[in-house]
Amino acid sequence: MEKIIQITAGRGPAECTWVVAQVLKKMLDEAKEFNLKCLVIEREQGVENGTLESAIIKLEGKAATEFATLWMGTIQWIGQSQFRKFHKRKNWFIGVFEIPPISESRINESDIQYLAMRSSGAGGQHVNKVSSAIRATHIPTGISTVCMDSRSQHQNKKTAKERLLLKLKEEEIKQLKTQFQTTWLNQTQVQRGNPVRVFEGSDFKKQKVVTSYKTKREQLKKELQNEISR
Repeated sequence: MEKIIQITAGRGPAECTWVVAQVLKKMLDEAKEFNLKCLVIEREQGVENGTLESAIIKLEGKAATEFATLWMGTIQWIGQSQFRKFHKRKNWFIGVFEIPPISESRINESDIQYLAMRSSGAGGQHVNKVSSAIRATHIPTGISTVCMDSRSQHQNKKTAKERLLLKLKEEEIKQLKTQFQTTWLNQTQVQRGNPVRVFEGSDFKKQKVVTSYKTKREQLKKELQNEISR
């Protein structure tokens, strides 16, 4: 199981970028408890030292989905700004979002189709008489390359495959860049309220959740009274 998630400060100030860096540390530590393999595949440094505008990590392991669910949404930090001493604001918010998996081309020899064809262009009497040129096609993607550099069909086949693998790698990189660009949409989607996790203080401790049924009991009591009065 694999998950790719982004931690982002959105358009928040420096305090939010500090929170992103702290959440990344917490997330990497907690992932060990879930026996997950973590790879930070992108970091965007913040203006202040020790801060991050965003980070993208890849999680691998059986509990990747469960782990990601515990973090995705709005994260709140309650604390005094470390960058603006007299700033009155005490609540800061960042977002954690899932990024759709990036398709990687895992090349198998059986996925490549080779077609012998006659060479064209300059080349003397050998041209158009011997099928030495080779077209290599990656069947799943339809991407293909042609090599007619040598009179040896074997050598052309080898070169065509090398060019094909390079072309597929370039396609992966292009797809990766496009995927990262779409994550910028997340920068505008950080919402305040209903945080999935709350931390507080300069030591960034997780806030304890105190379960109380008082509100629920009062609501049920009002509903019962309404039923009686009807």
